[in-house]
Amino acid sequence: MSDREKILRYYRSSGEEQVAAKLLDAAEGVQRSRKYKVTEFLDPYGYTIAETVAAHYDQVELQANGGYLGAERQKVAFVHPEFRGIPDFMLSALKFSWDSRYYHLAHRDVLGAVLGLGIKRETIGDIIMMGDSAQIIVDTAIASFIEKNITQIGAAAVSVVPERLEQIAPREEKVKEIKTTVASLRLDVIAAAGFGVSRSKMADEIAADKVKVNWQQAKSSSQAMKQGDIISMRGRGRVEICEILGQTKKGRTSIFLKRFI
Repeated sequence: MSDREKILRYYRSSGEEQVAAKLLDAAEGVQRSRKYKVTEFLDPYGYTIAETVAAHYDQVELQANGGYLGAERQKVAFVHPEFRGIPDFMLSALKFSWDSRYYHLAHRDVLGAVLGLGIKRETIGDIIMMGDSAQIIVDTAIASFIEKNITQIGAAAVSVVPERLEQIAPREEKVKEIKTTVASLRLDVIAAAGFGVSRSKMADEIAADKVKVNWQQAKSSSQAMKQGDIISMRGRGRVEICEILGQTKKGRTSIFLKRFI
């Protein structure tokens, strides 16, 4: 069995076979052209797939760029060692502004407005919310189209202007360390402890597809968690299971979590 088929088979079970196939095509194209190929924006799980692909090709190196330091969604460049230039990631930034005295716009509002233009999610990077404005990283090919076609989000009048990538501040996250005990290592139990909500509330959030595990949609509330897993919740940040410390005398499991806000 070829390395390509092994990789596709591995990601088939998680539903990421199509992403893996595109990345494999890009890497194989670089081997032939001896130049480079830039992907669309990938989430952190997509980036791990790109790393897996690059590791199986001797003549392919990996570079990544999301427009600013600490970007969550990034484009990846597969680069041939003989290529002496600098890959063009085709990244642009836009600034959305509105009157925050009368309107409150959230991440989902800005993203929804852009997707409402018929734009694919894979051409959009991070959206950084700043109270009365938002910075958004996009593929350069669609930047002008967005700028010209978004004038309103909901009832709020919105101005859209180009932003220099240098104006985007490095990503800073507040971290809260949590040491607690849980009855089991189920997803709903761990997530409830990490995000500070009831288990029943967390079960509802999981059922509403608001929770991801390692950047993939959560399967169920009973999904088993392990050390190193990352649980993300829409609008609430993410929780990392840093360490599973063992059983207490009362039969509960002691865990150490980090919540990134």
